[in-house]
Amino acid sequence: MTADDRGLVVDASIALSWCFEDEASPLSDAVLQRLERASAVAPAVWTLEVANGLRSAERRGRMDEQAIPAATQLLMTLPIDVEDATGLEAAIGRILPLARSLGLSAYDATYLDLATRRGLPLATADEQLARAARAAGVRLVETT
Repeated sequence: MTADDRGLVVDASIALSWCFEDEASPLSDAVLQRLERASAVAPAVWTLEVANGLRSAERRGRMDEQAIPAATQLLMTLPIDVEDATGLEAAIGRILPLARSLGLSAYDATYLDLATRRGLPLATADEQLARAARAAGVRLVETT
């Protein structure tokens, strides 16, 4: 098993890029290809961030309500396991200090926490999160 086959942590920015043609990138394409041979994991907040991203796209006129089922179907067919919700003790004891130390929201820190705990690389299109991941020693999925 190669490192690429072990899996990865995928954030909402990557998942949402698969729903919008104008957000396609070499990175999002590479992650999608990688999911053909490996699985991904996301923290529980991922589902709400994806739903919020789709809702924001509706409000901005980027997609209409009729397009949501196709986006949902696409995301549900991918091998992305969603981790159970983080308990309050872990959120305050682990996630909050991580967020504080790296200047992130608690939401973004959950992706780094998950990648660190699982020893997996992180796939993100969010530059601030990518910089924080590098600073924390978390590997990033690259386009290679």
